Amino acid sequence: MTTTTPARTTARMAALVSEIRRVVDRGLAPDLTAYLVGERLAPHLGTPDLLTEGQREGHPDRYRQHILHTEPDGSFSVVALVWLPGQETSIHDHVSWCVAGVHEGAESEIRYRLAPAASPTAPARLVATEQVVNGQGDVCGFAPPGDIHKVRNSCRTTAISLHVYGADVARLGSSVRRVYPEPVD
Repeated sequence: MTTTTPARTTARMAALVSEIRRVVDRGLAPDLTAYLVGERLAPHLGTPDLLTEGQREGHPDRYRQHILHTEPDGSFSVVALVWLPGQETSIHDHVSWCVAGVHEGAESEIRYRLAPAASPTAPARLVATEQVVNGQGDVCGFAPPGDIHKVRNSCRTTAISLHVYGADVARLGSSVRRVYPEPVD
């Protein structure tokens, strides 16, 4: 995953950041914050004036991360992920609450939960709980725990999604807290 700095912010992105700031500044519980940020993000998805041309560029080898905004106090970041056909994440969870909305294309998501170990010496194991396809305009939000998933571009064209994280992604480099191995059963 690569990280880029935006060449400029569009007027629509500046308005979205302002809306997100008003929600985050309320200091609500993470799950409620994610829900309310998702409500603010949804109307902007699919609009042609949200991203610059450079912020829509992918990478031939892996999905590409464009950091669009990081709040000066580190309370949230807005990121565009650009996926070429077939590109995917590993199974992972996050350092904070997150909201993701599909701006263009479609993304398949497999959600997981950690099941208790079968014995005291065995590790916990991942169990797939849900498979969803998120199309343009779809928004989902979550807060740890319960945020383990894998995401893949499931369409034949470029997919772009907007993610808002309750963390300073520019400082951290990513929103990923842990990466999990693929389940074997």
